[in-house]
Amino acid sequence: MITALMPEDKNSHIIHTIKAYGKSLLGFIRRRVKSDADAEDILQDVWYQFSSVINSEPIEQTSAWLYRVARNKITDKHKKKTETLLDDMLAADTDEDDTADLKDLLFTETSTPETEYVRNLFWDQLFIALDELPCEQKDVFVWHELDDLSFQEIADLTGEKMQTLVSRKRYAVLHLRKRLQQLYKEITEY
Repeated sequence: MITALMPEDKNSHIIHTIKAYGKSLLGFIRRRVKSDADAEDILQDVWYQFSSVINSEPIEQTSAWLYRVARNKITDKHKKKTETLLDDMLAADTDEDDTADLKDLLFTETSTPETEYVRNLFWDQLFIALDELPCEQKDVFVWHELDDLSFQEIADLTGEKMQTLVSRKRYAVLHLRKRLQQLYKEITEY
């Protein structure tokens, strides 16, 4: 049974939650974004949303709620690049109408349980597939596709030749196409 918290109890609960989950939540976010500054911004957004929600309604599973909100904030940050990302990853084996259907489902303004499920599933599977890549390929892909850095900016950052970076991204895209193809088929066929 969940009981209503008094204002001083809510503040104490918020402080306790930040102490209990802050470090691990920041680590979770850092692994999925380009910079520490982005991770800290997202974490701040999570804490703000937590403090707003805890004042209006109780949260039964705090840990699950925090990680879900963090994942959604990361998804929102990367959302602007997803259309290009889908074009790159799905272009090889799909026709344009199927890709348009998936984009419509992922980018619809209305939020239904179905669209939220598909969005979360897509991002979860993408991050799992990215984690399977060698670090060099993963980094180039994330910087170029999700963080919108040019190959020249990445070359300046890493000291690598642009051709090497292009090659690494190509291998990453091929891996992601292969790994996400089954998910794509399941989403578009139902």
